[in-house]
Amino acid sequence: MSLVLNQLSKSYGDQVAVDHVSFHLKQGQVVGFLGPNGAGKSTTLKMIAGYISPDSGSIELNGIPIHQNSIEAKKIIGYLPESNALYEQLYVKEYLQFLSSIHRIENVSQRISELIEQTGLGLMQHKKIGTLSKGYKQRLGIAAAIIHQPKLVLLDEPTSGLDPNQLIEIRALIQSLSNDALILFSTHILQEVTAICDRVLVLHQGKLVADEPIGELLEKHNTNLEEIFKLLTH
Repeated sequence: MSLVLNQLSKSYGDQVAVDHVSFHLKQGQVVGFLGPNGAGKSTTLKMIAGYISPDSGSIELNGIPIHQNSIEAKKIIGYLPESNALYEQLYVKEYLQFLSSIHRIENVSQRISELIEQTGLGLMQHKKIGTLSKGYKQRLGIAAAIIHQPKLVLLDEPTSGLDPNQLIEIRALIQSLSNDALILFSTHILQEVTAICDRVLVLHQGKLVADEPIGELLEKHNTNLEEIFKLLTH
């Protein structure tokens, strides 16, 4: 399992959102995707997920060019967007059953039971989504992203707005996903990156300014990730 971006670019009018970004990731990694607001992180994730097309460059997932064979690529991608839009009038289990039908999942009851246990949604499975806390909605968003057991999981700000206990729980969940998939997640919480990531990508003004294993990045700069972030994005 691999994800390869080669000279990926995207502009909106005169605004360059992503500027010739290239990197190569492999399965089993948890990769933190960092950058200030407007650096191009969400745009990059949307292009990888196939939601929008690049102006130039290419994306390959397991050797599949995503924008030449988007259906096959999307079958092995799970994506939690920053907005985490959910059908709030549905019940949790009902929503997962709906998604199972879309993905044509076999043994639906078994898969949903596994997923509910994995994401800690057991006490919430018979509640309406609209009544859930932010933390449980994030859990459900992650459940929706991984229900079809994707090989690439893209998470855009998965821990935004969570309290410390929820952060710990979602952190553990993200780490557990890396046993079977490549995880790429965008975040502003640098402590999360230090705690769970193997590798760090940093975007600044649409350009990739760092791509290193986190241990090597910290050793090279001989300081903490907050100071390194400031240095790279000024």
